[in-house]
Amino acid sequence: MFSIAIQAGGESRRMGQDKALLPFLGETLLVRVMKRVAPLGEEMFVTTNHPERFTDIRVPLVQDELPGMGALGGLYTALSAARYPVVMVVACDMPFVNPELLAEARERLIANEVDVLIPRTKEGYEPFHAVYRRKTCLPAVHKALQAGERRLISWFPQVEVLTLSGDELLRYDPQGLSFWNVNTPDELRRAEELAVEQARKDKSGSNR
Repeated sequence: MFSIAIQAGGESRRMGQDKALLPFLGETLLVRVMKRVAPLGEEMFVTTNHPERFTDIRVPLVQDELPGMGALGGLYTALSAARYPVVMVVACDMPFVNPELLAEARERLIANEVDVLIPRTKEGYEPFHAVYRRKTCLPAVHKALQAGERRLISWFPQVEVLTLSGDELLRYDPQGLSFWNVNTPDELRRAEELAVEQARKDKSGSNR
């Protein structure tokens, strides 16, 4: 059984408002992400320090266990709150979060008996589109925070990490959109345009 944690605790400074609540093709960005990943697990929850903003969300809302610890603290909260041994962690601002890629990562984590299964692109690791083994990752993240670390991958040397990269990623993400997070109004508009275009292509292909 699997947990899904959606991170909605960012400050959204460049956007100027809470990204999770931004409208995206008739629904909020958060709801779009939730719908895309919901089939992957038996439990879903949202991490946020402003639960009062999400009165319409029908999943548990979890506040930071260790406030003020940034993104690594958010990951610690996600791992702490999860009920199941394997946790998929995704960001609320990724409109093209890829359920097929997450499912593959989950299966590989289990089959290879590793602690983290994470995509790696030319830009680096994608820790908020990754899968974690709670039992081993939680204490490693906690230890890193106690040591004053804030980098999301600072604790990786303490666990066994397997990556998905190169041609393996292209197989599931040929357009390179899975890890695109929207940070500005212009990026949001462009993401909507791409989503409409993608839906049109999918519909055209299904009608053939």
